[in-house]
Amino acid sequence: MKNFALEPHMTATIGGAFYPTGHSMVMFPNADDARHVGQQLRDHGFDADAIYLIPPEAVLAQITPTTSDADNPLPSAGTEGATVRAYTKLAREGHTALLVETKDEEAAERLMTVVRTVPYAIAQRYRMLVIEDL
Repeated sequence: MKNFALEPHMTATIGGAFYPTGHSMVMFPNADDARHVGQQLRDHGFDADAIYLIPPEAVLAQITPTTSDADNPLPSAGTEGATVRAYTKLAREGHTALLVETKDEEAAERLMTVVRTVPYAIAQRYRMLVIEDL
């Protein structure tokens, strides 16, 4: 697992909101559950470099600010701003996130097989032009 650092390819071209295409974001009420799932994902074929642990402070410091211009100059046609606001609300409640590379449906299913073993609050998969509930 890697520590999270927002990179330019993780934001939308228009508006700049958090939009890590080819990844899934899952938030957990319990940080230990997030770490446990991150470790278990390696046993399910995920590379450690494809898994980011994002503590609440990092969500608030790095991801939340990406919505400041998401609806400027026009309101976004997508849901990326609303999704980031949902992450922000959960981070303020102390939720920890995992961002995991899930380039295809099979990887997303492997991810959710592990995630569903513990309580989680939200799971979203970022595909080209679509944010999918998992």
